[in-house]
Amino acid sequence: MTTAGRTRWRCKNCGSSQVQNRTDVTHKAVFDQFLVWLLGKGSQSEIGSSGRSFRRLIAWCWRVKPVVAQTGEIHRQIMLDGTYFNGWCVLMAYTGTHVVDWQWCDKESIASWSALLERIPPPDIAIVDGNKALLSVMADLWPKTKVQRCLFHLRQGAHRHLTRRPNLQASQELLTLFKALSGIKNLDQAAAWMGSYATWESKWTSFLKQRSYPNRKTPRPSFVRPNQTWWYTHIRLRRARGLIATVVKSEHLFTWLNEANENEVLARTTSPLEGGINAGIKDLLRTHRGLTDDHARRAVDWYLYARTKDHTPPAQLVQPHHWQAPLKPRPRPVQEQSGPALYDTAFTPDEGIGTRKGWGGRT
Repeated sequence: MTTAGRTRWRCKNCGSSQVQNRTDVTHKAVFDQFLVWLLGKGSQSEIGSSGRSFRRLIAWCWRVKPVVAQTGEIHRQIMLDGTYFNGWCVLMAYTGTHVVDWQWCDKESIASWSALLERIPPPDIAIVDGNKALLSVMADLWPKTKVQRCLFHLRQGAHRHLTRRPNLQASQELLTLFKALSGIKNLDQAAAWMGSYATWESKWTSFLKQRSYPNRKTPRPSFVRPNQTWWYTHIRLRRARGLIATVVKSEHLFTWLNEANENEVLARTTSPLEGGINAGIKDLLRTHRGLTDDHARRAVDWYLYARTKDHTPPAQLVQPHHWQAPLKPRPRPVQEQSGPALYDTAFTPDEGIGTRKGWGGRT
């Protein structure tokens, strides 16, 4: 027994002794320390040793990749959204309480959303922000899933087209309808809102069809093509109207009310994902600013993995090939050429025009 309390083993033949080391236990303890630093806000020197020693100790930990177990559970509702940083995008599926899965890509596209949704069983309801690629993939892979458009993103779209203080009366009334969506609590109020929207449509139909023609007093806007002879006068109002009209026509506006069971409250925005998971990712990268792209993505992987449901303890994912240094390729021996090169562009000493050194003949 050593002074530290460890068992010492002695050889009966030669009398030498040694202490048996459990490298797997040691490396798992190091990995736990790595996650404490990565997912926390403490500096490297606060975790244990100096910063340089700590970085050398955890260098192998970046090679451990979290793996999400596919349980096949059918969720009641799932929020879908993506967040960008450093030219990368991570797409996430979130139930409101835990992360289901995520997918790395360069932008939100049909291919990237398909890669994520193919791994997840179709839920009853999906809350989305209106991305066209996502809606296209859902129509193909999740045809029976009901869609709820995020009311917060609809409000943002209204401000983008109408501004926050529009001048036209039609724009003011439409913006009031957008704002009223957040105050609806039951189906009766939803039906009253639909009636108000139908009244607005009938009132301003002819106004929305007004056209403008190029002349000296009417300059051609930037969105008008050079060969275009006319354009709609109130184009921004038409865009805002098209935004809400598309959602109303597809019946994606009040899914959170129509599909709710008794005493059940469904989500109508992706705010829990935006303000919870997405904001946490930005805080993580801000705390560990200066990470390389590979390390930043791995940090986000562990952040999301820690918020999945019933995940395997991270230390159990550590395997011997993670802490073992990768083998470096052996340098190949250079074969010397026995004769002059027949087809080459390099100079030879016989040509007399090679690289010259010295004082150019001076003694």
